[in-house]
Amino acid sequence: MSRRPSAARRLHVVVTAGPTREYIDPVRYLSNESSGRMGFAIAARAAELGQRVTLIAGPVALETPPRVERIDVVSAREMLAATRRAVRDADALFMAAAVADWRPARRLAGKWRAKDGGAARARLELVRNPDILSTVAHGATLARRKRRLFIVGFALETGAGVRRARAKLVRKNADFVVLNGPRALNALRTSVIILGRDQSCLRLENRDKRTIAKALVGLLSHVGR
Repeated sequence: MSRRPSAARRLHVVVTAGPTREYIDPVRYLSNESSGRMGFAIAARAAELGQRVTLIAGPVALETPPRVERIDVVSAREMLAATRRAVRDADALFMAAAVADWRPARRLAGKWRAKDGGAARARLELVRNPDILSTVAHGATLARRKRRLFIVGFALETGAGVRRARAKLVRKNADFVVLNGPRALNALRTSVIILGRDQSCLRLENRDKRTIAKALVGLLSHVGR
């Protein structure tokens, strides 16, 4: 059973979930297969334990968990703005969203008609999206806070990604990072490795996302330590 946070006070927990969409034109966009289930399960579990929960959700077809404040966004930049606002008075951030790394350099006002000229190939110029976790973890918003924000990030890697996930943990100033693979996207069950700044390592194999969410929300026991 997950332990309650060590602090007696009610915590404000911010969770990001789902994909982002980066529109090319009014009908086409860049995105990924994230369903948002992991983030929604984390939000639901934290709310069950009596925490105040703000859920920042990309475009997903999921019902809002009971007692959770939901903020819907579409693009990475919208998610960044919403997350910055939400963490101003938050105690913890679970960055479970699968944010698009790139977006089109410009969004066309009308339908992209590259094929109409008969060309077999087309080029799409992309620019890098802001790194939400790094921006929030190192940003001025946190510098003005009276207490440290507890951060759990996610790392989706192909192959053996433990080394890269540990590097991400340090680079992004997180307390824990959850390593998973591409099979986690839009799946009901998944396997994860939870890596801690304290060098801890917990493996959960082939569990449903609600069970994994319980373990992750249990990390709130570290808040205030």
